[in-house]
Amino acid sequence: MTSDRSPSPAGATLPGARGPATPYRMTVTTALPHAEAVALADEQLASWLKQEGCEEPPPTSDAAAGTPPAAERLRLGERVLLDRDHGPLRGGPGAGRYDRRRLRTPAPHGTRQLTLTVATVTGGPTWFRLEAETHNTGSGVRTPCRVPVPELARTLLPLLDAADGPAAVHPAPRVITAGEVDDLIDELCDPERRLPTVVASVPVNLPLDHWVEEVVRPLCRQLPGLATAYVLDPGARTGFNVALEYHTVYGGAVRTYLPEVDPASRQDGARHPVLARGRIEQDLRRAAGLLAREPRRLAADQPLPPPLAAVPVLRVPPPQLRPAADRTPGAEAGPVRAGTDVNTGATAARTVDPAVDPAAELAALAREEQQDLAEQQARADELERVRRTLRLERRDRGQTRDAHEGRLRTGTRGALSGRHCSGPAATGRRSAAQSSGCPAKPETFTELLVRIGEFPLLTFTGDQKSALALDGLQCVGAGWARLAWDGLTALQEYAEAAVRGAAGGDFKQWCEHTPDGCHRFPPRKAVRGESRTVFSHTKWKRERMLPVPECVDASRRAFMGAHLRIGGGRTAPRLHYLDDCSGSGRIYVGYIGLHLTNTRTN
Repeated sequence: MTSDRSPSPAGATLPGARGPATPYRMTVTTALPHAEAVALADEQLASWLKQEGCEEPPPTSDAAAGTPPAAERLRLGERVLLDRDHGPLRGGPGAGRYDRRRLRTPAPHGTRQLTLTVATVTGGPTWFRLEAETHNTGSGVRTPCRVPVPELARTLLPLLDAADGPAAVHPAPRVITAGEVDDLIDELCDPERRLPTVVASVPVNLPLDHWVEEVVRPLCRQLPGLATAYVLDPGARTGFNVALEYHTVYGGAVRTYLPEVDPASRQDGARHPVLARGRIEQDLRRAAGLLAREPRRLAADQPLPPPLAAVPVLRVPPPQLRPAADRTPGAEAGPVRAGTDVNTGATAARTVDPAVDPAAELAALAREEQQDLAEQQARADELERVRRTLRLERRDRGQTRDAHEGRLRTGTRGALSGRHCSGPAATGRRSAAQSSGCPAKPETFTELLVRIGEFPLLTFTGDQKSALALDGLQCVGAGWARLAWDGLTALQEYAEAAVRGAAGGDFKQWCEHTPDGCHRFPPRKAVRGESRTVFSHTKWKRERMLPVPECVDASRRAFMGAHLRIGGGRTAPRLHYLDDCSGSGRIYVGYIGLHLTNTRTN
């Protein structure tokens, strides 16, 4: 799935820092019609699976059934799962359509996940998105700092005729001549450009071909799908630097031009980083990583285009059993059945003895599948009972709200209650909530901690003092407690879906594609992890090693880089959590309080 030419042995521990690897995300458009783009993606995906020794997925259309199911899950090998779904975009059948493929394959200490989405709005272009990420089984596993560029990205880009606004997206850098300088400048200044553009210069004492092959191509190896790359020949370099006097590049340096270039602004020139020749030649491999850092960040932070944002959350049924006649030569001898993988939370495969009588074997598999479905249904019923109990408790709490608030005011935080922001507006909100039969959102963190038990799949393991200290600052940032409550509510609903395997990704993806009827938390306030600088700083990392039960980590501590932004400004409160839905079936909130130390707060 990745483009590493010399992969590590299956059981080897990968080098790198401890923590999650930065994912790969490519978003481009294609001139191909929707059906052709999907067929091309399926063809390349099947070819890659075949090379890896996995079963090839069956065609998406079935002559007997006429049309494929809206969503399906296929097992193609030991812990190899392929999810496929399609349908209309959110907004109605006339809004457009989408097709999606999600492939999960085993990795050392975890699972690799590759997600490919094709979305087309009626009358608009076809959007193509490829995401690659790694899910590790524990916080102490060493991983690379970033997920490598998938091999599929390199093979699909030229076949798709991929584009980013006015620019063609190529898998390798392209040489620019003097006659093409004006087109390159127009591309840099085009407001529709989303991807960074990397422009390399050639030293005056070296031939162009030598510099391109020996330096520029290896330097841009991590950029396919993340940026467009060009090399200025000697004639183009002069015209380019004359036209962009505040954004020049020369002497073997490489410059990354971010979107929205302003050629007439001297201040704008400082926004586009330059990688000097000396640093490139000192360590070419490290320079390639530095060059890819900003494109990776932009790819992760940029909002989805509307067509891709309208793709619903992935919901798939249990895996289908492949008939023995459909299996490819070299595939596992016996049929497989579904099971729950404690490492990934996904459905994995277990082999069955092929010597068993076929009829008895199929009957046994059918019984086991029914048992799995019954267990899943029992778990869903238990969650529904919990939700029903909570609704009843909330109704009763609404009737005794005044007494409850009186107890809070006379509690241990009574000395700070006079400093809390209050007024007719807050009183009106509480009164309106009480009259509607359900309790209002907490106005203070004291109340929030008292009521955190209303979330059955969330466990607060941190120190209450850091959260209670925020009550003394409520006049600075009114609404922090309410926003934190919104985040906890969304985490609870995500956890309910995740334990059933129906979340469709992590909490960030849940926020980006919140199902109808669920509480929506702003995606920009949900952060997957801390920066590389924070993770590699011993003191700052120690601050984020927060308490967890022994069943999660034997040390009773785990790194909680994922967090919610529940405030802004200098104080910038944060809520740090650990998503362990695939393990213990819970989310652990290890910290609520002021922003922990980083490059800005230090």
